Amino acid sequence: MSEITREQVQHLAGLARIALTPDEIETMTRELGHIVDNVTKVAEVATDDVPATSHPIPLENVFRPDVVGETLTVEQALSGAPDHDGSRFRVTAILGEEQ
Repeated sequence: MSEITREQVQHLAGLARIALTPDEIETMTRELGHIVDNVTKVAEVATDDVPATSHPIPLENVFRPDVVGETLTVEQALSGAPDHDGSRFRVTAILGEEQ
C-alpha cells in the first residue's frame, strides 16, 4: 500500500479549507491510500499496446445526413403568430422591462 500520511491529509484539508475530525482524517488517509494503489495498478497494465479509451463499448455517430429540405416562407412562419411586424415575431418584454 502506498504511503499516504495523516499529515498529508491534514495539509490538503487545510489547503482546501475543509475541517476534518480525527476519525475523518484516519478514514481519508486509508481511502486515499487505496485510490493511489489502484491507480498504480492501472498504470502498470496501461502499456503502449493498450489503446486509450473513454468508453468500454465502441460508439458510433448516430446522426442522419444533413440534407437541405423544404422550409417555411416568412409568411407561413408568421401566419400562426399572435403578433408580428410583417417580418419578425413580436413578443412581450421580459425581465421586468416596460412594454
